[in-house]
Amino acid sequence: MTLAGFDVAPFAHEAWTYPVYRGGDGPGVVVIHEVPGITPEVAGFGRRLIDAGYHVAMPSLFGTPGKKKSLFNVGGQIARACVRREFAVLAGGKSSPVTAYLRGLCLDVHRTQGGPGVGVIGMCLTGNFALALMADPVVMAPVLSQPSLPFGITRKQRAALHVGPAELEAAKSRSCGVLAMRFTHDALCPGARFETLRRELNAETIEIDSGPNNPHGIPRIAHSVVTNDLVDVEGHPTRAALDRLLGFFAERLVPDAR
Repeated sequence: MTLAGFDVAPFAHEAWTYPVYRGGDGPGVVVIHEVPGITPEVAGFGRRLIDAGYHVAMPSLFGTPGKKKSLFNVGGQIARACVRREFAVLAGGKSSPVTAYLRGLCLDVHRTQGGPGVGVIGMCLTGNFALALMADPVVMAPVLSQPSLPFGITRKQRAALHVGPAELEAAKSRSCGVLAMRFTHDALCPGARFETLRRELNAETIEIDSGPNNPHGIPRIAHSVVTNDLVDVEGHPTRAALDRLLGFFAERLVPDAR
């Protein structure tokens, strides 16, 4: 399926091949979509990055590109991810095998686009993938948006980062920094996980108030900071988070901005 503003072609690395949607020119940013797939909102986020001067590569790891989000669609894709060997949805202390594929894609994007390195944003189920990818020095701007793995069934899982010990040590050795964002009452992305990010990686974190009577009327169930729950209005905290994300990419990927 085609998406307006993107070309699509398969990209193979190691054991996996996925269609990758690409568009724009400039420093590369790999956008790893959330559940249930490359929704219109995720594609719109990719186009915003293209408009900001980046080359965007979006692999379609699951779901139907362009299909709208629904509760049925989300539930079905989560169930499929739970049984696919590329994903390890309950694993703390290890990353999903699909991050090996994504590392190859990052290298390919950097090879074709050049520049200081590439940016990566993971969302929801893929949010913590950006940490595993930091093991490769081409990843200069990792962003974790509502990182939801491992699923927080136990206290230990709620604080875990879904990354292996060696990958975590590699991330800690990097000087590029990490940006992470969440809504404060998001049950899928616990606050304990952000405490771990700050403690282990000195991550820059954005936590948007979604509690009762918050001043912007953000619902308690808000989850997707820069896609479904983005309110693109000056002064809204989700718009401020998006602006900070764009600044984070610019500082690390655009030589003049640095």
